[in-house]
Amino acid sequence: MSSSTNRTRTLTTLGILTAIILVMTFTPLGYIKTMGLEITLLHIPVILGAALTGPAGGMVLGAVFGFTSFFQCFGLSTTLFSINAAGTFIVCVIPRVLLGLVAAYLYRGFDHLTGKWSGTITGALATICHTAMFMGTLAIFFYTSDYLQGFAAMMGTTNVF
Repeated sequence: MSSSTNRTRTLTTLGILTAIILVMTFTPLGYIKTMGLEITLLHIPVILGAALTGPAGGMVLGAVFGFTSFFQCFGLSTTLFSINAAGTFIVCVIPRVLLGLVAAYLYRGFDHLTGKWSGTITGALATICHTAMFMGTLAIFFYTSDYLQGFAAMMGTTNVF
């Protein structure tokens, strides 16, 4: 396959997955809302894109995911932004960009080892990594905030997580 065909395929894949991320972000398709928490499903197209396009493509899709998450802080979900705007930017964007990078390398590693199971293993491990990175940065910037401590009190525990 020629270099031009590969570039076209990569750009088409990134365009379609970016559109999917945008649709999922601004419709109920992308988030499962529970007691004050929003569980995201937006990591799925990022992981898929990272497997299909490699680390750079994964990071681009992760950045789209991250920036749309940050964009929601301007009207849809303002609580963390009002506490620490810079921390909110880091929590929203950095783990998502790293998700694309991690997922691409996980897929490359497991594709050589397990073949047909590489996608499943990559999806599971990348999801766990994303959760750990997101919750880790959330803890760094907001663990002592009244907002997160209020969640702990509401749940009857002293540990927010």
